[in-house]
Amino acid sequence: MTRLRLHELCGYRAGDKGDIANIAVFADDDAVYEVIVREVTAERVKAHFGAMVTGGVLRYEVPNVLALNFVLHGALGGGGPRSLRADSLGKTLGGALVRLEIEVPDSLADRRAPKPDVGWARTIVDGLTD
Repeated sequence: MTRLRLHELCGYRAGDKGDIANIAVFADDDAVYEVIVREVTAERVKAHFGAMVTGGVLRYEVPNVLALNFVLHGALGGGGPRSLRADSLGKTLGGALVRLEIEVPDSLADRRAPKPDVGWARTIVDGLTD
């Protein structure tokens, strides 16, 4: 088994309404979908966010599009206008959810998303120190 973050295997979409965030995680194929159904439970998502989510977390399986949809109640500090958080939007929580690490079979480890080449940034940073 190998530990990977969800973003290495899945895409996501997220939104919000009031104090509820909605995050959908999409698998690329059936093998990944089977793993996320097993590994990414409502309880695990709730634990991943800890005190940030004060209400319940519901999970809906959407196998026809290889997705899991999570509805997080009490997730936005009271909602946009009421929250004291710097960024109280569902999209922020979506990015946080795909950082969750899960156990995947070694056969899926090669599906890891390639890391972008950011060597060009070193040239810029080095130029700033001159």
